[in-house]
Amino acid sequence: MSKPATPLEQELKKLISANGPISMAQYMGECLGHPKHGYYMHKDPFGSKGDFTTAPEVSQMFGEMLGMWIANAWQDLGQKTPVKLIELGPGRGTLMADILRVLNIVPQLKENLSVHLVEMSPTLMAAQKQSLSAVDKTPVHWHKSIADVPEGFSFIIANEFFDALPVHQFEMTDKNWRERVVDVDNDSLATLITALAAPSPALFMTDEVLRNSAKNGDIIETSPLSITIMAEISRRIASHGGAGLIIDYGYKKAALGDSLQAMKNHAFCQIFETPGEADITAHVNFEVLAKCASECGLDIFGATTQGAFLKQLGIEMRAEKLKSNATPEQKQDVDAAIKRLTGDKEMGTLFKVMAVQNKDMPKPVGFE
Repeated sequence: MSKPATPLEQELKKLISANGPISMAQYMGECLGHPKHGYYMHKDPFGSKGDFTTAPEVSQMFGEMLGMWIANAWQDLGQKTPVKLIELGPGRGTLMADILRVLNIVPQLKENLSVHLVEMSPTLMAAQKQSLSAVDKTPVHWHKSIADVPEGFSFIIANEFFDALPVHQFEMTDKNWRERVVDVDNDSLATLITALAAPSPALFMTDEVLRNSAKNGDIIETSPLSITIMAEISRRIASHGGAGLIIDYGYKKAALGDSLQAMKNHAFCQIFETPGEADITAHVNFEVLAKCASECGLDIFGATTQGAFLKQLGIEMRAEKLKSNATPEQKQDVDAAIKRLTGDKEMGTLFKVMAVQNKDMPKPVGFE
């Protein structure tokens, strides 16, 4: 017996029946950001009661290391003020709260700092307001997009942000490239299925070398929105100074393959299983993001692994400090967090870190 259709699934079927198939990018965008039924618009997906756990939710140490990175970068880049601290996709506000707590050690920076959170979810915005008002008095401003944030010297943080941006998918067939689209099963009109259609112009935003070497059945992906946002990040830094830090799972170099995945209740599920009620992500192409920054005249550092980055920042020393005054149970929690954040086959290798800043500046810490 089939499961009842979710409200979003019902809307998508009506849309497809009336207008024809939609791209994977549109499907992903609707699943995550539909104004009424989108995944991020109506629920808090984080933590044990949600669908997945991000690094800031694993341990305060993650945010503390990023706070130290920002403090070091600010000193290396000339201690300019005022400073905008911008976070894209700030979750519950946990990461920003931990960063701000660390920045108290640099009063000149902290006193000249304003926080700008780029968030589309009313549910998460409410959680962020609660988290940050409880721990810090730094001015906080919310924006729907980075284009709405006032310009100026900035540190821009994107942790697990780019993986949630829509991707187009294309499949190589016997004759040529076709775009993977979402259609409704003709027999029952009850099931969303993958179909192939003429490719959209987004095909030519994919890696040309990979495109020309692909074999029958190969899949290639591109995220035009990721390129647009990375270009805006890079333009701001090139024009006004500062640095950007991108942390996500994905490819150091562009690669073929279907990376779309859905997650619900901390387990993987099919992407058409419960539209609007499961998280959908795709692997981030760090090579493309680096090219965006390079074309804006920036220096790129990384992508390195999250484990290597955090260890160079001193997370293991921080763990020992926390354990020095901890109970046996707390010590186990700290050890488990270190393993999760830095270990092989965990976030430590699956996640990559890349920094961008203007040329002729000191190399940022974490990228030795």
